[in-house]
Amino acid sequence: MSEIIQMNENTWRIEDGMVRMFLLIGTKEALLVDSGMNTPNAKEIAESITNLPVKLINTHVDRDHVSGNNAFEAVYMGAKEEELYRANGGTVAVVPVMQGDVLDLGDRPLEIIDLPGHTPGSIAILDVKNRVLIGGDSIQDGRIFMFGNHRNLPDYINSLEKLSAYEGRFDEVYASHSTVSVEPSIIPKLINGAKQILSGEANGEEIDMFGNAVTFYRFEFAGFLCPGK
Repeated sequence: MSEIIQMNENTWRIEDGMVRMFLLIGTKEALLVDSGMNTPNAKEIAESITNLPVKLINTHVDRDHVSGNNAFEAVYMGAKEEELYRANGGTVAVVPVMQGDVLDLGDRPLEIIDLPGHTPGSIAILDVKNRVLIGGDSIQDGRIFMFGNHRNLPDYINSLEKLSAYEGRFDEVYASHSTVSVEPSIIPKLINGAKQILSGEANGEEIDMFGNAVTFYRFEFAGFLCPGK
């Protein structure tokens, strides 16, 4: 059963046991960020919190973020994410968003930031007035999945480095896994760790992940699951 937790006056998080979603409420409409892994009723849950119309955006389309998509007529997602969504069986109409687009929920502008690497069309969402960045799976202190054909570690590094342009515009990052809110100071640490993996400086251990042989690189601030050696 999902756990519904109010974070502030107009922000809620929904924990489904594997991943979390965020419900952002403006004066005119609400936006559900992702729809969970075990939550086909995500739209119903969101509508139990607010009487405003609820729209959906996916930070990316890994299976644990899209279980409730089919209840919506359309879903916002990164322009480069639709191909992966269709390849994984996604059928809902897609409204593509890209770098610099702004979704205004009514006195609550949300700026889209392209963040490819974890997936080709991963995005982050800057909640401008609340000074919060919603980073999906890319920015967290848990285990970041970077194995599989659609992952790209150099793109991931490049994406996080480009976030320096937003320095000073957000005070915390909401993550889809592990700790709910992490400090922006984790971003340069993630960049450094990923660069160490890419250069061969980092030491990893071979583990099995869902039947896949992967290399787990464990750092003090987070971990990366990368292709097996």
